[in-house]
Amino acid sequence: MIETQLKEVASFKGKDKKTLRQITHPVSDELSEFRNFYKKALRTDVFVLDQIVQYLLRQKGKEIRPTLVFMSARLFGNITQRSYVAATMIELLHTATLIHDDVVDDAEVRRGFLSINKVWKNKASVLLGDFLLSKGLLIALDYDEFKLLKVLSKAVKSMSEGELRQFKAARLFNMDEEYYFKVISEKTASLIAACCECGAISTTDDPAYHQKMHDIGMYTGIAFQIRDDLFDYGVGDIGKPKRNDIRERKVTLPFIKALDNASVTETIRIRYLMRKRNKSQSDIDNIVSFVHEKGGMEYARSIMDDYASKALSKLSTLPESDDRQAFEDLIEFIIRRKK
Repeated sequence: MIETQLKEVASFKGKDKKTLRQITHPVSDELSEFRNFYKKALRTDVFVLDQIVQYLLRQKGKEIRPTLVFMSARLFGNITQRSYVAATMIELLHTATLIHDDVVDDAEVRRGFLSINKVWKNKASVLLGDFLLSKGLLIALDYDEFKLLKVLSKAVKSMSEGELRQFKAARLFNMDEEYYFKVISEKTASLIAACCECGAISTTDDPAYHQKMHDIGMYTGIAFQIRDDLFDYGVGDIGKPKRNDIRERKVTLPFIKALDNASVTETIRIRYLMRKRNKSQSDIDNIVSFVHEKGGMEYARSIMDDYASKALSKLSTLPESDDRQAFEDLIEFIIRRKK
């Protein structure tokens, strides 16, 4: 089984690399319609809130999550109104969490723009996040989408628990590999799992397919987060990394595995450097070199590939189609993306 999974990931390297635009082309019309649906959901007659919302709408991301909803939906039938409701609910939820994260992290930039908390301060940012969350709930109620609401409510609960687990581990500095996977499963993968599950719910009533897509999303989400964690330590195919995780003392898989391979003396030295609140460039360079030398990067990449292959293995049990191929291409994009 493991050999088959590794072959599936290795086969990526033999294919022509597709851009995200090429991969999402099959759902481009749906994404365009979704943007209109999303804009309507954000309408408000509160002047200052409308100003912030308009600023928010300029910050267009990759739209990975609505794309996952539509691609999952198309595996089982034609896109429906439920698909648009699901994608909008998820995007509202995701955007709200990003805004709240920026407040917690005191971030100054988001998607190339000054963050909302930087422009309008923390109070307005928190209230905007609350507004987006409430809009997501209201859309579900407006369309009587109680099943979608249940799935997303569970995702919100998991995301909150993951954030708090990470916060606790950061304070105690006791993150290990088992705890790390618990955190990223809750904090990141739970929402991607919800995207895939909600997409399936919107076009099929078969609970077995709902669970299958949830699992595919969970595996994909874990691979997605590990790829993010690799960026901070610099992988060969990206530009200059910002080292934000290191500066913020976030312990991720490459660092955890490097510590496992280090001597007691090395571990004490590197833990001391990572704990420092104000790290020098030399401190950061030492941590990065340590992670590379102790095999942290190679190990994290192998685990990322393993989770991607698990997603592909489950996906391969569905009937072969152009839509399944597009989903496979999206998983491949997630583990090779450069930002």
